[in-house]
Amino acid sequence: MLIRNKRSWELPERIATSESVFLNRRALLAGGAGLVASAAMAPHAQAFSLFGESKVYGAPEDDPSTKLYPFKRNEAYKLDRDLTPEGFNFTYNNYYEFGSSKNIAEAAQALKIRPWTVKFDGMVEEEREVDVDTLLSAMPLEERLYRHRCVEAWSMTIPWCGFPLAALIDYAKPLSSAKYVRMETFMNPAVAPGQKTGSFGYPWPYVEGLTIEEATNDLAFIATGAYGKPLPKQMGSPLRLATPWKYGFKSIKGIVKFTFTNERPVSFWEEINAREYGFWANVNPKVPHPRWSQAEERVLGTRDTVPTQLFNGYGEQVASLYPDTDERTYFM
Repeated sequence: MLIRNKRSWELPERIATSESVFLNRRALLAGGAGLVASAAMAPHAQAFSLFGESKVYGAPEDDPSTKLYPFKRNEAYKLDRDLTPEGFNFTYNNYYEFGSSKNIAEAAQALKIRPWTVKFDGMVEEEREVDVDTLLSAMPLEERLYRHRCVEAWSMTIPWCGFPLAALIDYAKPLSSAKYVRMETFMNPAVAPGQKTGSFGYPWPYVEGLTIEEATNDLAFIATGAYGKPLPKQMGSPLRLATPWKYGFKSIKGIVKFTFTNERPVSFWEEINAREYGFWANVNPKVPHPRWSQAEERVLGTRDTVPTQLFNGYGEQVASLYPDTDERTYFM
């Protein structure tokens, strides 16, 4: 008799919020009132702004990959809470290239996502550059339900569409001596005002990195869509990283380059303030941010505050990547 042990993410999926409920403006406003009141829990958090009279920007109209959606759901990746209504995920976004508030959706529409090329360089068998639609045609496309935990102490749940980062690593053909993959976002100050000289003083373009072991873990994912449609521009279209056991600032958006190296990359926020935003950024309720606790999180789209889980609940799948016994080594 075959006995199958379930992995920790394989929990009973509760009913996802329906589109009709999502479109119920009164219900959303009622839920949002609690979010505004609790925003002060995290010093970085902005007051949540719902739709008002502004447009909700969804899947880009100029995305030719629309015909590929929806992707088949991978049932191995399930949730222990409802999906966050898409209106929250479409209107509550960190994307400093377009501004420091959460309300950057309209500004992000200036980004042209076609043509879009992706470069593979560094320690690879052969450096090359491909357009994103060629890359999509070579990848195993699927949908996964993931938790998302921000370092600001709020959380969401999202049905990502995309492909395993491990598949992209295979496609890139890195040398066996490569220890890290460095990711870089687009650089276009003409459409991204945050990248203009003097804006914020940040070290553009945005850079993130993972060890090869992290990048080839089953959970590491490149998102190209959400809610069964291409990814909205404000969420990182056409390619963004999703590593659900890490804080959200690791989720680099608008990726244009993957560089394989044997030197650990210095990530964007680490360069700005390594004390508060380290390279590893693994979720740990016992290790506070220097300015606030990480023990609990506000679940957006609800009035719930829940205990934060080690590795955001994905410890069974990733804890072995971090063997050091010092609890603080891999956090912040």
